[in-house]
This record gives sequence, structure tokens and C-alpha cells, in this order.
Amino acid sequence: MGDAIRLEGVTKTFGDMIAVDNLDLSIPTGGLYGFIGPNGAGKTTTIRMLMSILFPDSGTLQVLGHGSALAAKDKIGYLPEERGVYKNMRVGAYLKFIARLKGVAENTIEDRIQTLLGRVELPDVAGKNCEDLSKGMQQKIQFAAAIINEPQLLILDEPFSGLDPVSMRLLRDQIVAEHNRGATILFSTHVMPQAEEICDHVIMIHRGTKVIDAPIQAILGQYDTGTVIIEPLDVAADTSDLAKIRGVEAVHARDGHVELHLAEGTDQARVMRRVITTLPVARMELSRPRLEDIFVRLVAGGSDEDADELISELNSPAKAPAAV
Repeated sequence: MGDAIRLEGVTKTFGDMIAVDNLDLSIPTGGLYGFIGPNGAGKTTTIRMLMSILFPDSGTLQVLGHGSALAAKDKIGYLPEERGVYKNMRVGAYLKFIARLKGVAENTIEDRIQTLLGRVELPDVAGKNCEDLSKGMQQKIQFAAAIINEPQLLILDEPFSGLDPVSMRLLRDQIVAEHNRGATILFSTHVMPQAEEICDHVIMIHRGTKVIDAPIQAILGQYDTGTVIIEPLDVAADTSDLAKIRGVEAVHARDGHVELHLAEGTDQARVMRRVITTLPVARMELSRPRLEDIFVRLVAGGSDEDADELISELNSPAKAPAAV
């Protein structure tokens, strides 16, 4: 089926700042990819080059088999980092305008608008001015505009920024629905748990350079924490015998649960079976590594100061439109 997106050696600078540095990237048709990293990592600059808003200083790119997104614009849906609808237009008129720009058949537009407004749980706003809607509602309308042409490729830049938890869940479900329809999706975010929940594959980028590019399950398997978490049935139970289980290097009690840190190469299933025969437990699970922890480990290189800075960047709100 080929690649929906391909970048080879793409570099983009702004003065002395290298925003994207010799980036190689390929996203297969039908993929659901997360493009993750802190604010200023180069995600938005890369997306703007994909959308032919910016052009690389060097390197090549292809979008849906074309050298420019402009040649495939009717097959692409795009939700930019900069939020904005035509505020003086009514919602229905705005969506109809976008549909016509995207080449949607005229006789299908009205039905498609009503269907999409229902999907984003705003069925009664077609006659309202866009400016009269809340920012979250405007964002839902902009998402509806991005998918009104049933795009082959859907590019989303920080789509959850500013949304409340209920709206975030709704939008997440709609992204998954578009993928199930057959769309290739590139989903950019600095909030890594969002990508971990939605995407099949992630590309981590830091200071314009790719640091990892792999399926999520492969990443989590490679960076297994080697920790078993136990919640004893009796919180006052003696857990000292757990340290005697072969393969257990350390036992730490933390806030009502116990963490068993295992030696590298230890058979985790065997340890868990031994735990059950050693101590009655209410809950037991393998500690799952987080993408955020993996990213910090890769980039900070053991420096606590760098790690703290990265964590602060990852937990900060999305920056204004000037962010790269």
C-alpha cells in the first residue's frame, strides 16, 4: 500500500535555530502514529512542512505520493495548532464552505454536516454564529471541518489542547473512528499519555532530532521496568519473605502497596506465582513503563537537572502559535 507520508533528510532552520534536523520519517497508509515530544521540539514545524505552509531548507518529502500537500489537498484533513473558525459565519455555512473547498459533492454536504454535528455532540448549532460558541465547541467544529471530506490522511496538531476531560474523550473516540474508517492519522502532542492511549506507533522528537521511532508495544517491552506491584490483602502483613524469592533484588513499601524490583532476565511469571504462595494479595500487576519516563531517560542521559527540565516542559500547556 505504500507510505502516506515520507520524509528523507529534512532540515528546517530559522536563523541560527535548527528547528528540524535531518529528519527521516515514514508513515504507512492506514497507520495511527503519534508524533510526540516537548513544546519546541520541532513537531509543528514538521507538520507545517508536510502541509506546504513551510518548506524545508534541504531534504525531500512526499504526502500521499505527491511532492506537495497542495497536490492532494482534497484528500487531507488538517487540524492546526492555531485554533480558528470564521467567527462571523454561522456554523452550517462555515462547514459548507469548507466542504466545497475540499471538493465534497454538493448533494451530500447537508447530510454530512448534520452527521458530523451529531458526532461531536453539537446537533443544534448549525444556525449559530461560530463566535457565539465556547472555545471547546469551536474546536469540535474545527475538527468536524477537518474530516468533512472523509480524508485519506488526517493530521492533528495538539488536538486536545484546552479541552475539558469529557470533550477530550469524545474527540479521542472520533479520532479512533476515523482510523477505523481507513484514514491514516498523524497525531502530534506534547502530552505523552494521550499518544500512549490512542496510537499504535510513536515517533519521539527532541530539539528537532528523532530519538525513537517504533510501535508502542515494542517500546514498552524494550524499556520494561522489571517491577511487580503488590497490594497485600492485609495492609499490616509481614512482607519480609518477599525478598527471599529468587530474582527479587529489592522490596519497597509505598503508600499501601509493595514494589518488587526484579533482576534483569528474571522470569516475571514465576515470581508472581511465588508471591501468591507467599502472601495473600488483593491486587498484583507488572509495572508498565510510561512513554514520558522512557523519553526522559533517553534524552536526559542520567542528568537529574535535565530530567526535571524535560518533565516541566512535557507537563506545561501547549505554547502559542509561534511554537515550533
